[in-house]
Amino acid sequence: MFVSDRWKDYEILDATSGEKLERWGDYLLVRPDPQVIWDTQVNTSLWNKKNAHYHRSNRGGGKWEFFNLPKEWKIRYELITGDVLSFNLKPFSFKHTGLFPEQACNWDFAAKTIADSNRQISVLNLFAYTGGATLACAASGAKVTHVDASKGMVTWAKENSVISGIADRPIRWLVDDCKKFVERELRRKNRYDAIILDPPSYGRGPKGETWKLEDQIYEFLCLLKGLLSDKPLFFILNSYTTGLQPGVLTYLCASALGCKASDIHSDEVMLPVTYSRLNLPCGACARIIFS
Repeated sequence: MFVSDRWKDYEILDATSGEKLERWGDYLLVRPDPQVIWDTQVNTSLWNKKNAHYHRSNRGGGKWEFFNLPKEWKIRYELITGDVLSFNLKPFSFKHTGLFPEQACNWDFAAKTIADSNRQISVLNLFAYTGGATLACAASGAKVTHVDASKGMVTWAKENSVISGIADRPIRWLVDDCKKFVERELRRKNRYDAIILDPPSYGRGPKGETWKLEDQIYEFLCLLKGLLSDKPLFFILNSYTTGLQPGVLTYLCASALGCKASDIHSDEVMLPVTYSRLNLPCGACARIIFS
């Protein structure tokens, strides 16, 4: 298991009946989670202290109910390398806050692998969202190309780099359709030592381009093989799609990237739940360290 258990400013306090109670810094949020299919006893007084509650609609989507929550606040994460990252948070559409805390284990993996390499590393971060992985790599000395189709997300990521004190690091911030960008990079013959891929199950590019993970991921991985340098360091593929389990990710990476299965470590990504002392599944991930 890949467990993000080094957080100080975030924790899942409890999870039951399709919802989880999370602490984000000083604030408690209740959000739906499709993995939480059990119905267990809860600490009612703790759940009643919530600052906001996202209610999912039976017709799709949902809406926030606020009790005492600022429009924006910050939390921090200390990487395993000792560097500290800061993130602006705010509740916005479809239950999100601007951060996927389960990805902290991958931030640590990337940061330590880069720091231990003792060479200049170029990283391509695709579907890069608000920049958690970008900041972790840049803090460890890598040159990073950050690509996301949403201008708002790229702006948010830049803000996170500023409050993390690394805005002066060599980061290229690009608003672009990830597949089209990769195709252009292949024509330009640009190469990267590490690639991080965190694709949505479904999405649209800035000009309405459609992305459906199951239909396009294999072809996309085949393209990315051509962007790896002669001495690649690592590759990370995340999946939040139910059908793409760890074993499927291993098969995909071995087939499309031509790497050895022994170089691929695929597993579930998890977050610990304080009340139950169990781990909550949050997706799957394949990590490759090239030998």
